[in-house]
Amino acid sequence: MQSTDSTPLSYEQAGVQYDLIDPLKVAAQRAAAATGAHLAAHGFAEVEASRGESAYVVDVGPFYLASIVECLGTKTLVADEMQRLTGRSFFDAIAQDTIAMAVNDLVTVGATPLVVQAYWAAGGSEWFADAERAQALVAGWKAACDTCGVAWGGGETPALAGIVETGRIDLAAACTGLVNPRERLSLGEELGPGDAIVLLGSSGIHANGLSLARKLSSRLPQGYLTEVAPGLGYGEALLAPTVLYSPVTEALWAAGVRVHYAANITGHGWRKLLRHPKPFTYRIHTVPPVPPVLRFIQQQAGQDDAEAYGTLNMGAGFALFLPAADAERAVAVAQRCGVPAWVAGQVEAGAKRLRIEPLGVEFGGDALQLR
Repeated sequence: MQSTDSTPLSYEQAGVQYDLIDPLKVAAQRAAAATGAHLAAHGFAEVEASRGESAYVVDVGPFYLASIVECLGTKTLVADEMQRLTGRSFFDAIAQDTIAMAVNDLVTVGATPLVVQAYWAAGGSEWFADAERAQALVAGWKAACDTCGVAWGGGETPALAGIVETGRIDLAAACTGLVNPRERLSLGEELGPGDAIVLLGSSGIHANGLSLARKLSSRLPQGYLTEVAPGLGYGEALLAPTVLYSPVTEALWAAGVRVHYAANITGHGWRKLLRHPKPFTYRIHTVPPVPPVLRFIQQQAGQDDAEAYGTLNMGAGFALFLPAADAERAVAVAQRCGVPAWVAGQVEAGAKRLRIEPLGVEFGGDALQLR
């Protein structure tokens, strides 16, 4: 099914401009770095290398403490519209998405997720009057916690009329975990030439790129009900819940597979493979299959491969950098956890860049500015 508008649509045109957002992140990191000294008053110290990584790490002596807070973003708007169109609540899946945003970041540093806290900010108390939707959110949140083996410690449910739009809800999760034993810490100190890159499969768009996906829906002849594959509508495909990767990272440690570095492929798409500051070339020789909804978005938005892979996960939701000798074993461990995986490339000496050889796409070291 073709869209009614063939004009190419970028993520920036959808309202997300990382060149405006990222400088604030960098400024905040620099200001925050000066506060790390306060930990000394308690006998602790920050792990400086975790600054700019997906989770912040504190050295508390016998182990490391890691923490993260993440907002879901605009995926709830798709769930709201699909409930209006179908009468079905998708907030069980939305709950998993929210937890995944935090947990999948936390595990990149080698942490075991321990506690999750919820932040559910509604535009008014009436949001909670829809019992089916509210209960779906609760049930999905608990189910995701069970999958990750984490305790749901509590949360906050403010009604923020005037800040959050009436009838909407803003969801976020905070997660705390332990790096124990200490040698599980994976901040890239051992990352180097010869390491393999193993990619873990995604379930679809996950929770990044939704601003683009929502804008695209207005171009489609049947909106969210437009088919992306036989029997699969666009809105339903967008709402496939994000994969929870902590069972894989825990199983890898139990199997004796040592991860040198990891990256959660969220905002910035495959450019996240460039996250570590070391100047290496990351060469990709195998590209995972692209989920139908992501191929549909690329085609209908008129994006070339550089735009698509620089924005969306395109079938790879998480990257592991580990010794080449352990790469095939890591794939087998992931598959036993129900997550598809591929030995996709290797780390090489050279200028900092990502080369996706099957697509002829290359991103330079300046394509990702997070520090």
